[in-house]
Amino acid sequence: MIRLNLTAAPEWLELAPGLRLLVAPLTTALMVSARADAALEALPEEASQEELALVMAKSVARRAVLDWEGVGDDAGNLIPVSPEGIDALLEIWPVFEAFQTQYVARGLLLDQEKNASAPSPNGPSAAATGTAKLAKGAVPTAQPD
Repeated sequence: MIRLNLTAAPEWLELAPGLRLLVAPLTTALMVSARADAALEALPEEASQEELALVMAKSVARRAVLDWEGVGDDAGNLIPVSPEGIDALLEIWPVFEAFQTQYVARGLLLDQEKNASAPSPNGPSAAATGTAKLAKGAVPTAQPD
C-alpha cells in the first residue's frame, strides 16, 4: 500500500548532532529536475556508481534544502544556504550517508513499494514457484468413464 502525505510541507531532518536541514518534499518534479542537472550530464560515461551517487545527491539537495541549522564557516560563523555550501556539506561522508538514508532512500523505498506485485513475464504462471511435490514414479493415466 502506498501511503500518501497530502500535506506537502517541508520537514526538518537531523543529519548529525546539531545539524538539521529543512527539506522540501521529495516529489516527482524535484527528482525530474535533479536528473536533468548539468552536473549529471557532464559526467563521463565511465563514471563510477559512487561518482554518480554523489553528483545525484548534490543535485537533489540543491533543490530540496530550504534552510539549515548548525552549518558555519571556518571561523564558526553561521552561513546561509547556498548551492556551494550544500555541495561542500555533502562532501562530508557521514552527512552524505545520513542525507541518502533519511531523504533520498525514502523515495526509492516508495518506488519499490509500489512495485510489490509486478506482472508475470510470460503468462499467469511463468513467474510462479511450484508448491506440489514431485511424483515418485510413473502414474497410470486415468481412464475415461
